[in-house]
Amino acid sequence: MTISPSFFVATHLIRKIQKLNSQKRKIVIPTWSRASVILPIMIGHTIAVYNGQQHIPIYITEQMVGHKLGEFSPTRYFRGHKKTDRKLTRQKLKKK
Repeated sequence: MTISPSFFVATHLIRKIQKLNSQKRKIVIPTWSRASVILPIMIGHTIAVYNGQQHIPIYITEQMVGHKLGEFSPTRYFRGHKKTDRKLTRQKLKKK
């Protein structure tokens, strides 16, 4: 006997997707639920996940099933380490 793992999916998101599947329509669905797990009924839909500033559209594929929506919309962007200006550091060393 296998026990299925428990997972969270926002009810409003499931309702919208089931409604669109019954109508056979594909539109962008905005959501703030980053913790929702991607289910097989979501395949082929585009879901716009909020990252704190804007909604990032994500097209759902088979490989994404089982992952969470928040994994595909990054909230932080790494802009690189601080760059030092070599001319300024040389001038400071000469003054000492």
